[in-house]
Amino acid sequence: MLRTLVKGLPFALIISAHAQPRPALTSNDYEQAQRFMGSNADQLVDHAAVRPNWLPGDRFWYRDLNATGSAFFLIDPAKGTRSAPFDGQKLAATLSKTTGKTYEASRLPFQSFSLSPTNQAVIFQADGKTWQYNPQTDLLAADTSKVRVPTNGGGRRPQEGEGNEVLSPDRKLAAFIKDDNLWIRQVQTGTLTQLTTDGIKDFGYATDNAGWRSSDRPVLAWSPDSKKIATFRQDQRQVSDMYLVTTNVGKPTLKQWKYPLPGDKVIPTIERVIIEVDGPNVIRLQIPPDPHRATLSDDISSSGTFDDVNWSEDGTKLAFVSTSRDHKQEKVRLADAATGAVREVFEETVPTQYESGWGAINWRYLAKTNEFIWFSERDNWGHLYLYDGATGSLKNQITKGDFVVTRLLRVDEAKRMLYFMTVGRQAANPYFGQLCQVGFDGKQFAVLTPEPGNHQITLSPSGNYFVDTYSAPDVPAVSVVRNMAGKLLLTLEKTDISRLTATGWKAPTPFRVKAHDGQTDIYGLMYTPTKLDPSKKYPVVDYIYPGPQGGSVGNWSFSAARRDHQSLAELGFVVIEIEGTSNPLRSKKFHDMSYGNMADNTLNDQIAGIKQLAQQYPYMDIDRVGIWGHSGGGFATATAMFRFPDFFKVGISESGNHDNRNYEDDWGERYNGLTSASDYEAQANQNYAKNLKGKLMLAHGMMDNNVPPSNTLLVVEALEKANKDYDLVLFPNSAHGFGPYTAYMTRRRWDYFVRHLLGAEPPREFQLVLKPDPRNGIAR
Repeated sequence: MLRTLVKGLPFALIISAHAQPRPALTSNDYEQAQRFMGSNADQLVDHAAVRPNWLPGDRFWYRDLNATGSAFFLIDPAKGTRSAPFDGQKLAATLSKTTGKTYEASRLPFQSFSLSPTNQAVIFQADGKTWQYNPQTDLLAADTSKVRVPTNGGGRRPQEGEGNEVLSPDRKLAAFIKDDNLWIRQVQTGTLTQLTTDGIKDFGYATDNAGWRSSDRPVLAWSPDSKKIATFRQDQRQVSDMYLVTTNVGKPTLKQWKYPLPGDKVIPTIERVIIEVDGPNVIRLQIPPDPHRATLSDDISSSGTFDDVNWSEDGTKLAFVSTSRDHKQEKVRLADAATGAVREVFEETVPTQYESGWGAINWRYLAKTNEFIWFSERDNWGHLYLYDGATGSLKNQITKGDFVVTRLLRVDEAKRMLYFMTVGRQAANPYFGQLCQVGFDGKQFAVLTPEPGNHQITLSPSGNYFVDTYSAPDVPAVSVVRNMAGKLLLTLEKTDISRLTATGWKAPTPFRVKAHDGQTDIYGLMYTPTKLDPSKKYPVVDYIYPGPQGGSVGNWSFSAARRDHQSLAELGFVVIEIEGTSNPLRSKKFHDMSYGNMADNTLNDQIAGIKQLAQQYPYMDIDRVGIWGHSGGGFATATAMFRFPDFFKVGISESGNHDNRNYEDDWGERYNGLTSASDYEAQANQNYAKNLKGKLMLAHGMMDNNVPPSNTLLVVEALEKANKDYDLVLFPNSAHGFGPYTAYMTRRRWDYFVRHLLGAEPPREFQLVLKPDPRNGIAR
């Protein structure tokens, strides 16, 4: 035997001598890549988009980050003035003298900052303390108990329920939940009053639980006169539970909560009530309980308050919308706040699912004229309609055309004018937003932000002015102030990226291709290495989020760092993201293309788009295509690897809802239909795991209360039954987004694509670091 081994050894040495060494990436390569992530890139951008902090009288202040540090500005739109709210040199000197440390005016160590309403005090946090500075007297005082930031003005010690409270409009009362009942606290005195007494576990008042998200903050709407509260008693007593367990030394802790699934016989319902605070007196609306549903999303508080509820100014009437379990029927109703009597005004029924807008609920009750502004996609585009509140009949369609009203921002009842955001009016890109106006009668339509690009708007408290920041993925931002006629009053900042581009950074390339039908235009962004060699071939990584409530690109404004796309490209890839059909912000027909079959996941569009791009950019190697995504993107990634195994060679599926029967009820039943009307079984990823040919990494947080980890474990079990190799990353105590382990997951993702798609060895256990921006201390 020894002679045989020795005899064969020279041949083995010959093979080894002629083997090609596997290429390797170094730590320097990863260092270069991480320069383009998050705050590492952000800190090289100067005069970025303005974030106004509004003060009484429509004034606002903002902080501008520049190459030397930062500066603060106070803007008065009415006067058209721009000034400094304080003398930075004096404040730096005073702070240095008080603390014994040295500070520069351009690098004040503010973790947060505010101005009092009268501009008599600057309130900020620095070095773990809260400070109050008077610019007129140059007096500086540290007070960690009485001043809270970032409120505009003074403060006090937190009281019971505070932090999970909802303040009344007059700011004298604060509502909170205690022992499943609703209470109020007198803000000035701290006196507590119990408003309800019959709330019990899983049948409490104003409770916030949508299954996939929950909080201790009450869900309610105060009347404008601060005398009444519109809320509900949520019945979850017979709703099924979800279970998760912690990982720790000793016995694990069980997390158990109400989490209904598609097809469950019982889902949460809300019994609507109006509470007279002074009594207190609970008035129950005279209708059966509604399903826990809303017009905007799969929650009833996604607007930041109680969704689909409008009070009359005098607090005598409450308009609300009841949504059916499958989101196909909307009932517009009007309640008498004194008696609880409810009148049906009108309703809308749709074949697929109804949405009231994107980012905002677009219907309003106009009590003074007894009218309703209503949003509908009945003509294939999202538009506004005017209804008669007395008869429930349609008066007229307000907006018309091949565009979408996304957010109704302001209703001027006196002038009978509406101000709203639209998309679809710019030929360059249908996702670019603009602010428009129109009269109730459909006349006087005007675009108030005419410059090309995506406009982001922040209205002043009075609605008389707005800050407009416009940009594009490859065009830096300009921030201006306008009045409501669209007149330019002040140019605030123009973003300067010269320090960023000096590092070699380049913006993504916007593109337009045809969808899988060969007719529909779809759009996306492409990222390439900063030192691209067009004569070489680069593997492709497709980042995917299939919606249908969102898309892969998301925000179309300028950003120095979109996730880690440019960083990954820097390692030797072409990275793309495509807004496929069935994503929102286009026509209703476009959005509904995969209704009833979410396993479509826009994948045919992704493949069609990649093939077209490869024809235009020959350096794209479509024999080496990878894909990754998180949540719905994790679902889509595994679907891609199982159903298109000859096209997608490497996939990384994070936190995927692989079987929507194991994900919360409202999302699936809205976009896929009820289980009785849609084949959920045929869409479940584990049923196709046996088709895997390429390399697949699965990742999930074991305390994920959004998409429970059983979704990924179903796929794991199916892969093992099919005798398939796979890779698995588990985060034992992490929720949906991995939290402090995000950088670890990012590094593992880079390594996986480098090793299995690029065909190279990554540096071992590289430590990703996001450096805080020295101008504001933020790392992201």
